[in-house]
Amino acid sequence: MPSFDIVSEVNQVELRNAVEQSNKEIANRFDFKGSDARIEQGDDTLTLFADDDFKLDQVYDILVAKFAKRGVDVRFIERGEVEKVSGNTVKQVATVKEGVAGELAKKIVKAIKDGKLKAQASIQGEAVRVTSAKRDILQDAIALVRKAITDVPLQFNNFRD
Repeated sequence: MPSFDIVSEVNQVELRNAVEQSNKEIANRFDFKGSDARIEQGDDTLTLFADDDFKLDQVYDILVAKFAKRGVDVRFIERGEVEKVSGNTVKQVATVKEGVAGELAKKIVKAIKDGKLKAQASIQGEAVRVTSAKRDILQDAIALVRKAITDVPLQFNNFRD
């Protein structure tokens, strides 16, 4: 029976490359000379450091530009609150969102059921598996989900015939 999985995964290699390129550009830019501006990468977080709010926004803009060049979707990043660290230094934690969480998975299943397609959608951990008797119906389901869910980047993988 044909099936595929709907997932939301960021390419970790491209994410790391974008962060490294951003740090390299920040180190070389004239307006950041003598500044402690940088980006640190954790497991599922990015921490942006800068001297003030204006430079913090510039650091984020550089990061977004590098994401665009590396093909990483910006919708994976959720910015947190700006915090004062010491003196004039500020930091901001940006969370990397991955996986199709509970509410989003329910929204995808509901969209497929409301589309009146002869396809079954089931939540399986961090993914949604869609099965149908015909491959054409699965392609219609992909088009339907792409149209219905625009706030989160989704990938359709593990397509089986």
